[in-house]
Amino acid sequence: MTKLTRVTRLWSAAEAKAKLSEIIAKALSEGPQYVTRHGKPTVVVVSAEQWSKLERRRSSVEVLTDPTYGVLDEGEAETLFARDRSPERPAPEL
Repeated sequence: MTKLTRVTRLWSAAEAKAKLSEIIAKALSEGPQYVTRHGKPTVVVVSAEQWSKLERRRSSVEVLTDPTYGVLDEGEAETLFARDRSPERPAPEL
């Protein structure tokens, strides 16, 4: 089962259909609202502000290698994130 955090409210799909305005209001004031199907969380209703924050999340590697940020050029990124192919320990003797 999905781990739900904060004050979580589960709504069945039928409830969500009947109470959409209430779900939107609660998503704005209380946080994510989960809609279930057959008792399992299926979708989440979140505020547009929260969604924007989630969309903007990027890994450090993505930020460092994104040319619009200008942190690393392509050559620097390849050098920095190149896989070290040297063995860490010698192979066992047979």
